[in-house]
Amino acid sequence: MPANTSRAADLHRASLGKLHDLDAALELMYYGWRGMTLSADRYLATLGLSRAHHRVLYVVARQPDISIGALIEILGISKQALNRPLSQLQQRKLVTARRSPEQHRSKLLQLTAEGRRVEQRASGYERKVMREAFDRVGPSGAAAWIAVMQAIADSSG
Repeated sequence: MPANTSRAADLHRASLGKLHDLDAALELMYYGWRGMTLSADRYLATLGLSRAHHRVLYVVARQPDISIGALIEILGISKQALNRPLSQLQQRKLVTARRSPEQHRSKLLQLTAEGRRVEQRASGYERKVMREAFDRVGPSGAAAWIAVMQAIADSSG
């Protein structure tokens, strides 16, 4: 384990046996994800929302007038998996849906002003964690992380 690995990661991993030489990297990815999303998830929980809701808000914020089909494709989930969080976001008036003028069977999604506020705050917590981590590791460390994550994302296709 690298010398600069945090004590928190050491404590979480203390009881885990090593089955493969890449286990440390896998565990850091899991714990890193949890560390990055912790504050955002706590904030979302105060609103009765979860990670699934945030993923929808995040994508719709960056692609206003996205169709439900396109959202499903970007998120990589089924229509059934999207149904509940999207319905809840619409009931809470964080997302609106309107019929597409070109394809009347298709609905286009947008965030409401409140939906934009919730998304910006939740994503802001995550950006803060990323910025602090990138500041700690410097530009070359940030570039290496981005390269590794890009390689992982590219291999999932």
